[in-house]
Amino acid sequence: MVPAHPLPEGFTEIEVFAIGTALLVEALLGFCLNGLTIISFRKIKELRTPSNLLVLSIALADCGICINAFIAAFSSFLRYWPYGSDGCQIHGFHGFLTALASISSSAAVAWDRYHHYCTRSRLQWSTAASMVLFAWLFAAFWAVMPLLGWGEYGYEPLRTCCTLDYSRGDRNYVTFLFALSTFNFMIPGFIMLTAYQSIHQKFRKTGHFKFNTGLPLKILVVCWGPYCLLCSYAAVENVMFIPPKYRMIPALIAKTAPMVDAFVYALGNENYRGGIWQFLTGQKIEKAEVDNKTK
Repeated sequence: MVPAHPLPEGFTEIEVFAIGTALLVEALLGFCLNGLTIISFRKIKELRTPSNLLVLSIALADCGICINAFIAAFSSFLRYWPYGSDGCQIHGFHGFLTALASISSSAAVAWDRYHHYCTRSRLQWSTAASMVLFAWLFAAFWAVMPLLGWGEYGYEPLRTCCTLDYSRGDRNYVTFLFALSTFNFMIPGFIMLTAYQSIHQKFRKTGHFKFNTGLPLKILVVCWGPYCLLCSYAAVENVMFIPPKYRMIPALIAKTAPMVDAFVYALGNENYRGGIWQFLTGQKIEKAEVDNKTK
């Protein structure tokens, strides 16, 4: 019988099991919900619109986050990272790529919604495809930087998954974090804030509120804010005095984003939800075209 691997320092048996279980649940639920979003887009013709291509981009990125979380869950149950240092770098890159692509795609949806409701201009396929391509290439650029020496990927406190190494807090880390947070959190957040504020004002004038305009930005802040706060604090102070189990909480919160995004951007969209229902039941959508009028 192979002996169990020693527990990671700072964690009890039940804490390791709880973290692994939470990661597994987040991974499975998020992957199923976003997988349903992707398959419905592929199968239901009425869902294949330029605006929904942006929703598809979020779902693809969130599925990637779920795969990353599933690998972390498996390693947590093993109590150690079994894929070596190279695997750690790949895992960190993959996690950052999908997370940043998800955030950028969410900002793209906000931009599209602003034009749809405030300027009454329709998104063209060429523009939508360009926005999706830019979101993924932009995310890839920032995700590859730690592999090239600007920033660094390292183990999470549980040492069963990998992310940006914030334990050092040196100049290399600080400069990378400042640029990363500016271009991948603050700017997307500003786009979402201004877009949804304009949409809210438009809804107030018409008296018809098609969706909760404050929810997307709140989701961004709640899901990714704690992790950004931890990394930002590490730029000015040594965060290693915080117990490892508490430093794992922001990462666990961030990995709830795929589940929440599915409810906000797909299941929370009346027309997209109708397409998903058609895929699951075979019942036709009443409207001739699903064009995200209520998104």
